[in-house]
Amino acid sequence: MITSAPHHLRASYDVVVVGGGPAGLEAAVTAQMSGAEHVLIVDREPEAGGVLLQCVHSGFGLHRFGEELTGPEYAQRIVASTLEHDIDVLADAYALDIDEHRRVKLMTTQAGVTLIEARAIVLAMGARERTRAAIRIPGTRPAGVFTAGLAQRLVNLYGLLPGQRAVILGSGDIGLIMARRLTLEGIEVVGVFEIMPHPNGLNRNIVQCLHDFNIPLHLSTTVVEIHGQNRIEKVTVAPVDGDTLEPHLDRAWEVPCDTLLISIGLIPENELSHQMRLRFDPVTRGPIVSSAMECSRNGVFACGNVVHIHDLVDFVSAEAMVAGRSAGQYVAGMLPRLDNVQLQTGENVAYCVPHTISTEHAHTVYLRVRKPLAACTLQLVKPDGIPVYTQKLRYVFPAEMVNLKLHPAILAGFHGAVLRLNITSRTTEGE
Repeated sequence: MITSAPHHLRASYDVVVVGGGPAGLEAAVTAQMSGAEHVLIVDREPEAGGVLLQCVHSGFGLHRFGEELTGPEYAQRIVASTLEHDIDVLADAYALDIDEHRRVKLMTTQAGVTLIEARAIVLAMGARERTRAAIRIPGTRPAGVFTAGLAQRLVNLYGLLPGQRAVILGSGDIGLIMARRLTLEGIEVVGVFEIMPHPNGLNRNIVQCLHDFNIPLHLSTTVVEIHGQNRIEKVTVAPVDGDTLEPHLDRAWEVPCDTLLISIGLIPENELSHQMRLRFDPVTRGPIVSSAMECSRNGVFACGNVVHIHDLVDFVSAEAMVAGRSAGQYVAGMLPRLDNVQLQTGENVAYCVPHTISTEHAHTVYLRVRKPLAACTLQLVKPDGIPVYTQKLRYVFPAEMVNLKLHPAILAGFHGAVLRLNITSRTTEGE
């Protein structure tokens, strides 16, 4: 892995990439291949690779590399690609601020505070986990309460077991994977409790991590209180109302445990983006981006989980390549013309990325649905409701992104249009 700082840090770079995870590494390589001569990656961790380094399970790389890899194997592939290019990597460093002239204020262990000028910026800071405080679980504050990602780091990187009897709150993918991991380490996983009426992890993880190990999944159920003084002793769980999500305390029961893992979702790591006063999508909580992954400030691009939470790292890589290519083209003066079509979310579509597209290029639009549907139809429609494009889908789930591929032939004639994305159930009529 890349761990050391460059011998001679330049005063200015064509592209500065903030974040050394899969998004940042892919964006940096693609930026250099697209016209940027001098590229710098800034990462706060001691070594590049991001969260992949602690994901020892397989399931990565099927789209990107055509084979199934573990997280460290996937990271090694893209790190090796970075090493093949003359890209500077500054580890153990923080990007404190980026001003209106794209000057990056860095804090490093070796040189203290340093100011670097950049012609283009790529934001690839990733995401962080929601904690207990995000949902305000009542009760005491004992030891033994972890986010699922922290527990994963303790077990996989340091060989430390969090406890002997665990409850998992939330059915996010990290929590599901840790349910299996803890079971394999001899820890009893009492169950996974999910407040929503549907799982929030990939179907394959529901099957491989819960069903295959006989770990119960309790939908429409949540933890309403934590008990214990020095160490967690038990939790109180209760079913919730399907509409209001309010718990039915009269039907609550207690579950003895010494460990509680919280897997209630991720939040884009956007403090730096907020400091730059970028425009944000209130649903994704990430910056609004064009089809070039350019933010509301010229020369600033973003990709990966800092824009929206992905379910597969392969899609992070694909998105990062777009951002990196655009950043390289920007500094080379070759960035394509501005987008001319605005996308809006419609029925059962929570968000879409990018937010604008061009009629002149092919695009992949990522979107998530609000609720599960089977035998449904994805439509791109004009404001008057007339469909522009229709695609049948077998099913959709909130936990799994839908990838919509649009070609210029579909968008021809819609210059300046506002198009809406709908996903609705199909009727049996005409089927």
